[in-house]
Amino acid sequence: HRKKRTYNQFYIVNSRYVKAKAVWNILSENDKTSVVISVPPGYPPVPIKGYWISCFITPGPEKEYTHPPELKQELEGKFGPYIFDVEFRIEDRQRIRENLFKMTKQHFDIINYLAREKKWDFFMFVEIGIDRVQHAFWKYFDKEHHLYVPGNEFENVILEYYEYVDKRIGELLGNIDDETYVIVVSDHGAKRMKGAFVVNEWLAEKGYLEFKKEPNEVIPLDKAEINWDKTIAWGWGGYYARMFINVKGREPNGIVNKEDYENVREQLMEDIKKIKDPEGNGMLNMPNKPEDLYPETRGDPPDLMVYFDDLYWRSAGTVGHGTLYLPENDTGPDDAVHDWNGIFIAYDPQETFSHNKLNGLEIRDIAPTILKLLNIPVPPDMEGKVIIE
Repeated sequence: HRKKRTYNQFYIVNSRYVKAKAVWNILSENDKTSVVISVPPGYPPVPIKGYWISCFITPGPEKEYTHPPELKQELEGKFGPYIFDVEFRIEDRQRIRENLFKMTKQHFDIINYLAREKKWDFFMFVEIGIDRVQHAFWKYFDKEHHLYVPGNEFENVILEYYEYVDKRIGELLGNIDDETYVIVVSDHGAKRMKGAFVVNEWLAEKGYLEFKKEPNEVIPLDKAEINWDKTIAWGWGGYYARMFINVKGREPNGIVNKEDYENVREQLMEDIKKIKDPEGNGMLNMPNKPEDLYPETRGDPPDLMVYFDDLYWRSAGTVGHGTLYLPENDTGPDDAVHDWNGIFIAYDPQETFSHNKLNGLEIRDIAPTILKLLNIPVPPDMEGKVIIE
């Protein structure tokens, strides 16, 4: 997230920034015990009634990452230092594969241990390896990926990893009784990445951004010489682009008057929709105003959130490429992008889901549904709907 009144300074959101009550907070208030493992943003550890292991944003196992604190010693004595994540944007795919399976084995060993040994009413975990294996190995198994090579040695890594996770979930289900509700949900899907669109060089071409000196090598935007006194907008990279308008009185060297802000934003949106792919074909580009996507925006949101070509193209924030189109991510190898739809699976011992059509299911429906299953009143200000009768 961008720091206020800066151009390129940012901060990483952690658990202390979460102001709304999460499911586990509400359950704690109702004397229910939870086990929460690797749910971002989960660091620093959150004091709840139950047990907490922080997530992949944790700096390392030398930090305090559990609640209660003594849980760390208990787990490390049995399973070693907790593995929060793997380095996945590197060329050594064999190393990634080995580390992924090692990490996931430890995670499920700990999950099964806590499920057996602790008393709980609610148990939730996130396995980050599922995300990482897709980003690191998608081009090796998807025949439609532009970098796919038939018969490569990593062609089955994603399938083998999914089979392993499926096996370990089966072990977990064997450790709980048949009257326990089980929900599997993901926050996004995945699909092949066509490439990265170099957003700041496009902004420069269109006259929205001005360099004092054109970069002659690939560098981050904060290392480039930008003439902020003549720059209208700039962008950050990622799976989508965050674009900011250089507003007078808001940015250090803002030039866009507040009364012109909406007109500038609308024109920028129209220009984004006209961007074509490297072959000159139209792209399904979706520039969004944050206030149109979220009922409430806090902090310092971007002025636009831009999805390029239905998410097939990610955004590259670096400059100096000499092209608008990259075949690869600009911050390390990456084969996949996020897709719109995730998954929802429920084991339903009481058949409360069985006769319901789940059309229009959204991720924010999960929290109120969990509270309903546990007979806890759903707060009136909680977004989402209960998806059971």
